[in-house]
Amino acid sequence: MSTMNDGRSRLDDHWMAPLLAPRTIAIVGASNRAGSVGANVMTALQSGRFEGQLWPVNPRYDKVAALDCVGSMADLPSPPDLAILSVASERMESVFADAIDQGARSLVIFDPCMIEGESAPKLLDRLKARAKEAGIPVCGGNGVGFYNFESQTFACFSRPLVNEIGHIAGFCHSGSVFGMVGKFDPRFRFNLLTSQGQEINGSVADYMDYALELDSTRVLALFLESVRDPERFVAVLEKARARDVPVVVTKVGRTARSAFLATTHSGAVAGSDSAFDAVCDAFGVLRTDDLDGLMATAQILAMPHRAGPGELAAVLDSGGLREQLIDMADDMGVPLADLTPETTKKLRARLPHMLEAVNPLDAAGPLRDDYEDIIIDSVGYVAGDPNVAITAHEIYITDAIDDESPQADAALTMAERFGKPFIVINSFGTTSNAQVARRLMDGGVPLINGLRSALTGIRHAFAYRDRRDVVDTPPEAADADVVAAWRERLVGKGAIDESAALAMMSDFGVPVARSMACATRDEATAAAAAIGYPVVMKTAEPGITHKSDVGGVRLGLGDDGELAEAYGDIAGRLGSRVTVAAMVPRGVELAFGMVRDAQFGPIVMVCAGGTLIESLDDRCFGLPPFGEVTARRLLGRLKLARLLEGVRGAAPADMDALASALSRFSVLAATLGDLVAEIDANPVIAGPDGAVAVDGLIEAG
Repeated sequence: MSTMNDGRSRLDDHWMAPLLAPRTIAIVGASNRAGSVGANVMTALQSGRFEGQLWPVNPRYDKVAALDCVGSMADLPSPPDLAILSVASERMESVFADAIDQGARSLVIFDPCMIEGESAPKLLDRLKARAKEAGIPVCGGNGVGFYNFESQTFACFSRPLVNEIGHIAGFCHSGSVFGMVGKFDPRFRFNLLTSQGQEINGSVADYMDYALELDSTRVLALFLESVRDPERFVAVLEKARARDVPVVVTKVGRTARSAFLATTHSGAVAGSDSAFDAVCDAFGVLRTDDLDGLMATAQILAMPHRAGPGELAAVLDSGGLREQLIDMADDMGVPLADLTPETTKKLRARLPHMLEAVNPLDAAGPLRDDYEDIIIDSVGYVAGDPNVAITAHEIYITDAIDDESPQADAALTMAERFGKPFIVINSFGTTSNAQVARRLMDGGVPLINGLRSALTGIRHAFAYRDRRDVVDTPPEAADADVVAAWRERLVGKGAIDESAALAMMSDFGVPVARSMACATRDEATAAAAAIGYPVVMKTAEPGITHKSDVGGVRLGLGDDGELAEAYGDIAGRLGSRVTVAAMVPRGVELAFGMVRDAQFGPIVMVCAGGTLIESLDDRCFGLPPFGEVTARRLLGRLKLARLLEGVRGAAPADMDALASALSRFSVLAATLGDLVAEIDANPVIAGPDGAVAVDGLIEAG
């Protein structure tokens, strides 16, 4: 940790420093009773190398854990940096208030702070209000505290499994997850691990910000339930990106229905996780489905070497496991390296004749005296190949047969030897190898169990590499007068009809089909003459959002007679108001949408369009504004991306024009999103001659 000229750490002034790196700790409820929380807290605090002072507070004892004990916080020699309140809910409010009154600069609370049958405002809300008023960070309640390995502060009711300082900063919205990664397996090495619980004062973003100031932090790993301070969270993600510290997150609760389901297609298909997904995409946050993938990714990204150019190489001792790796890598989109002719030549000269010199490599030949030497040499050839960015070596070793394997010893040298990430894997997820993993991790080499977890981490390491240097500049905003005019028009309005919606998009540079609103047949005929046949006629009656569902769209009208017949039909059934628009050549139908999220503000969606928008689960989300690089990335993730490339003789769509249209739509969303609840541009027709929005709807508010 770097220091300033006066010898103080740059973290001394951080708001979270009194909590996470205290010099004095008061333990209210400290106890000598074996098995009690108060006794366990003392044991945890004394299990490390904490250099500050511990002050037990309990009127029942003169000494606790061989330390002098005082009866109340008023008896302490000075206000503590941190007070750990190991008391039940019924006593919490008075003890909480006393700690603040006695000048405690931070608090840790384990109790859930809930009293049966209490009325509003409830205890938890009262504690939050008091903490905010005092301006002090509070970890908990309903959490299990934290481990700060740098300051050797273990503010928890159990000790960590290992005390070594690692490079993963972990944050858990689950006490059980905290325990699993911090107390169950010695292969995981943290510099900071927190269980923030209900975040009475201080959100996960505050802990992340503190971790970014630690020189030992190489990756932030989050097991996340919710984002309670979205503005701060986004700011910290921006800080992490600027400092080249990757962020990996497992977000639970992804499938809850969104609170903003509304009238447009975009609102109806944007789920509760869409805004968070857009934020992650904007800042290169890596998402995993489960805890295994989270920790595998964190382990790889915490290594001193990052993935450079190239792909994955793997060395195994089984042909069957090699085939499994090939299949799973293909399924998961993990690229396998093509070995150079030089590497292939070396392998052919060293391997037994029955083994192929290919990647992935099965290097297990006959069990002769040089069996392991052949494997070790082969691993070195593969890891040194210039086309290889990451090497994975499967070693057949467990805690039961740990015979100081020469392969394991060699693995400890590979990363520094070649300056690349080198990991040891075991394809079987439940292999018992914690102590082997500990020995390897002591040398800086992760051992990852489960092939899917390992490939997840490798895939994310490549993804982070590929995003690090990407620069994406959004298009320029619309003219200030144009923006002001539209903002004035939107205030206090409800739905904005198709013609106005298309006009707004056009003013922001989104290509749109020429259209005119009409209230009579004569107006429709004049509009068609001005636009030029063939034309499209659509109902424009207020309240009809899904026009095709009610027979409100007529395509390819070629003359005045067809126009008159179509107008008579639509006006007779649905009302006299119609829109006449130019026919757009056929192409792939997409939809652009915007929904204003309650936490993160406007988000942009791109998905399958037309009548398929609600039928196909094919959508991606972006945080506006963004440029064409992001637009292309979002479009490339869609299943219909293959259609955009051209199939069955169809010409490919103009991707430059489509990406430009989407990026300009994102500028519209960012500029007016505070006044617009939803925008729906559907369909957007993408073809070889460009991309054109042919229908639109805006819900102001």
